[in-house]
Amino acid sequence: MTNSKDGLTYADAGVDIDAGNALVEQIKPAAKRTTRPGVIAGLGGFGALFDLKAAGFADPILVAATDGVGTKLRIAIDTGVVDTIGIDLVAMCVNDLVCQGAEPLFFLDYFATGRLETDQAVRIIQGIATGCERSGCALIGGETAEMPGMYQAGDFDLAGFAVGAMERGCALPGNVAEGDVLLGLASDGVHSNGYSLVRKLVEVSGLDWADDCPFDTGTLGAALLVPTRLYVKPALSAIGMGGVTALAHITGGGLTENIPRVLPEGMGIKIDLNSWDLPPVFQWLAATGGMQTSELLKTFNCGIGMVLVVSSDRAAALSRHLSAEGETVSVLGYVTADPNVIYEGSLL
Repeated sequence: MTNSKDGLTYADAGVDIDAGNALVEQIKPAAKRTTRPGVIAGLGGFGALFDLKAAGFADPILVAATDGVGTKLRIAIDTGVVDTIGIDLVAMCVNDLVCQGAEPLFFLDYFATGRLETDQAVRIIQGIATGCERSGCALIGGETAEMPGMYQAGDFDLAGFAVGAMERGCALPGNVAEGDVLLGLASDGVHSNGYSLVRKLVEVSGLDWADDCPFDTGTLGAALLVPTRLYVKPALSAIGMGGVTALAHITGGGLTENIPRVLPEGMGIKIDLNSWDLPPVFQWLAATGGMQTSELLKTFNCGIGMVLVVSSDRAAALSRHLSAEGETVSVLGYVTADPNVIYEGSLL
């Protein structure tokens, strides 16, 4: 019972300011790892400062993106495996930025929970810092919100905000033309889309997160928490070589809906489904739900996390370059003058 002599405190209402301050101190080293040219001031102030000129830009255009990781959070919360969900958060934002031709510069996160568990929060933000570090993006600030009564015990929510830049006149999509080749970069699993369906299919299967994974080693929960692949550095490198006319991050909507977003009106694509192998996780999801190929292709990435649209005369060189950068590259098909998405071959 609260001591009436001293009166109620913020802590009595469920908000621990001291824990929040301790969290900031613990994550400062992680944020420092992500420092890059252009950062002036980061964590601790009322705002963060960034110098575009110091980052190497002469006439920059800013590009911003925000995203979350959807109900993949539910698996992280239920399993207690929260170390990589921050990588997903960063990837969902910076992979979008690079599709505009922008270099990600800095990132801010929003972490909200009912009761701040400092150790858990540190693990999450360490993951965010890892994602930023791998994409050359500075973790420059954020917000930790402790909101009793808004979240059930153990629950939390995440949102991310990324800002990038490009020189004026370098925006993508560029001059996409009929005959341009589609280069697909392999995904690292389901990434961070379609998890409401994934969770439904796991329920249908009768398996629990701690059960042996039917399509990989380890537990089912661990297999489904493999983080979203970061495509920023190889994509920027490919853009720098010339010949890239567009990029499409394959998220919600799959190949079917995301590639047309970067095409001029009146153009479409033809894709050979035999040009890559459907990863085991998607085979299992499809078999468990009796899913049709069309549903798979407009729900999941199906093993292709990023698509580069490239000039046909540069396709071979860019494919070799991306492979040398560590990407698994598939020639998926090409751009057509027919404003439809046409699939040939068989995925399943």
